[in-house]
Amino acid sequence: MVVKVLMPKGSDTMTEGKVLKWLKKEGDTIATGDTLLEIETDKVDMEVEAMGGGVLRKVLIGAGKVVPVGELLAVIAKPDEDISALLAGAAAAAKSAPAAAPAGAPPATGGPLPAAPALQPPAPQGAPGGRLFASPLARRMAQEMGVDLTRVPGSGPNGRIVRQDVERAAATHPRPRAPQPAMAAGSPAKLEPSRAPLAPPLPRPVAVPSGPEFYDEPLSSMRKVIATRLVQSKAPVPHFYLTIEVNMARGKELRESANLLDPELKLSYNDIILKACAAALRQHPEVNASFQGDSIRFHNRVHVGMAVAVEGGGLITPVLRDCDRKNLQDISREAKDLTARARNRKLNPDEYVGGTFSVSNLGMMGIEEFSAIINPPEGAILAVGAVAEKPVVVNGRVEAGWRCRMTLSCDHRVVDGATGAKFLQTLKQILENPVYLAF
Repeated sequence: MVVKVLMPKGSDTMTEGKVLKWLKKEGDTIATGDTLLEIETDKVDMEVEAMGGGVLRKVLIGAGKVVPVGELLAVIAKPDEDISALLAGAAAAAKSAPAAAPAGAPPATGGPLPAAPALQPPAPQGAPGGRLFASPLARRMAQEMGVDLTRVPGSGPNGRIVRQDVERAAATHPRPRAPQPAMAAGSPAKLEPSRAPLAPPLPRPVAVPSGPEFYDEPLSSMRKVIATRLVQSKAPVPHFYLTIEVNMARGKELRESANLLDPELKLSYNDIILKACAAALRQHPEVNASFQGDSIRFHNRVHVGMAVAVEGGGLITPVLRDCDRKNLQDISREAKDLTARARNRKLNPDEYVGGTFSVSNLGMMGIEEFSAIINPPEGAILAVGAVAEKPVVVNGRVEAGWRCRMTLSCDHRVVDGATGAKFLQTLKQILENPVYLAF
């Protein structure tokens, strides 16, 4: 029996996928459930399993290629089974499809294209024209690990250097130890530091970069979906925004006390806010709702999504299901697990769909206040700023206090101004009296 290996549809928004690597090769014996390959979807990296057994007779789409959902990737069949008609049909479909740029092709630029990285040795760091094509995370890790990025081959899109490349280079070429000054016999064990003032370094002339003035990087699958969905959200959804300031002094005490009792828990402000939002949504079901065109859907269960930034750009919102029924410890552990797997693009499809409300927190990056765009079809999203110590007026006196500003973005088709304001009042009351979270 012939088994077709097709590009799966990993989510409702997925229209195409990228083959990352094949884990089996032509001629291998395949059993039902064997993992055949890894693909990149608009949300995560996922494994594709065999839906039947036999021999992997033909691999049609190689690593690095992007193809539509439903495209034939490979054929599994018995060793003597005739698959010529199937292969001929796939070849005819490929000829009729519009030509696509080959995987690894250099990006379009504003001038002559540079030579492909595989054919040109890396330019020394700082040399004119030697621009590094690396993700921000890879650059930071390379600086911390002492890795020279100009000598690291990139395995990402268009030869981009990513986290795995830096880790591989660091393991292969560990950071050399700084030479220690030789000590004469009888000299003291501790050297006295030099008291002479160090001269400030002379400024280096900045070389004018040569080559093209810009380059265009093709959109990743995730970025394409983000661009589409945010236009669908911001343009047709009538947003309005409500901001409130919350006294987080008792929330800070709760966090510190919990982490003192259980250091491995590492309870965060975000964990507390997620739990508080779930509790407030239970009291205000009209915010736990979504617009359905000719009706409003009120959700009986509280599934809170949390926005997570992924390496190389992009955003995914893993969902804490039945968040209102979980205690702080469970929320903290589950949130950390989902966040880690989201950043590694290892979430299962059912872990990032079905949210009824979302929280986006940029406080850990020092952002004091911002407005978030609603994740459709949800009716609202909460944007959380930093918990910071600042002067506040208490009973006519200026004192130091811990405050956090939060902005609720509302879909006015679902949530009215007074409804959103009452939700924020309840949320503020819970966070300023976190004993409520114990019930």
